[in-house]
Amino acid sequence: MKFTLAAARVNRKMTQEYVASQVGKSKITIQNYEYGKSIPDIETGKKLAALFGLTVDDIIWSPTDNIFLPSDCALSTTDKE
Repeated sequence: MKFTLAAARVNRKMTQEYVASQVGKSKITIQNYEYGKSIPDIETGKKLAALFGLTVDDIIWSPTDNIFLPSDCALSTTDKE
């Protein structure tokens, strides 16, 4: 993520409970998003983006995220450029 959900939330002085109430999810679900245990569906992603003043791309994907490919794939995470 370009902006971690936790950083976006803390920078805006919001609690997990508040964020959960604004997007219709539980505090545990918000914790799971922040810890990377799950990701928001697109509708929740839109709500989170609007709440934090970010884009959906900002909160669900970043080019620096680790991408793991199968070892038999033509490209692998061990390939060097």
